[in-house]
Amino acid sequence: MHLRSILLPVTATSPRDLSERFAQLLTGLFLFGAGMALMVRAQIGVAPWDVLALGLVDSTGLGFGAITVLIAALVLLLWIPLRQRVGIGTLLNAALVGPSADITLMVVPAAPSPWIGGPMFAAGLLLLAFASGLYISADFGPGPRDGLMTGLVARTGRPVWLVRTLIEGTVLVIGFLLGGPVGVGTVLFAFGVGAPIGWFLALFTRIRTARAHARTSLRTELSAE
Repeated sequence: MHLRSILLPVTATSPRDLSERFAQLLTGLFLFGAGMALMVRAQIGVAPWDVLALGLVDSTGLGFGAITVLIAALVLLLWIPLRQRVGIGTLLNAALVGPSADITLMVVPAAPSPWIGGPMFAAGLLLLAFASGLYISADFGPGPRDGLMTGLVARTGRPVWLVRTLIEGTVLVIGFLLGGPVGVGTVLFAFGVGAPIGWFLALFTRIRTARAHARTSLRTELSAE
């Protein structure tokens, strides 16, 4: 298989557009890992994939960041039979989110009580949603988990909600059996993350579109002079 058929092409309206979007991607991925870590430190339950990661942490003794990177790598292997194309954002997502989470875990202590853990979890959830909108709107390719979902939807013809539910349900059960923490935060994530991600994604997409339009208009005016 040719490399060009595996990798998603990188498109940009100008070098400045490319550099701004790349900075947006890196910022979004770092903040995504920080949001994950805040929810872990809240100690009221975590997202399904993080339940799996923490269950594997207990089973293997490896750090949370390292496990997160390994899970992303294994998920990318599942892309191969699905014939999913990989973007630079996909690879950076797999490589950077885990280390970012580890850095935050080193700085932020565990919440001493649910009264502190609740607000901490909410802050982590909002930060993760903000970061998702930031890195997704940079348009450098989907994250490993998102690509797995869309690939299975394309191959099976099943609706997105069903495929996503089955994936995250399976991950959650395995993580729980391994000792991962399931709690009220897990439920809050499942029902509370979609709306803010959608809002931030729409916001950053509008901002990017407006800036691209402004640059195009400026170039047109300069060329007309």
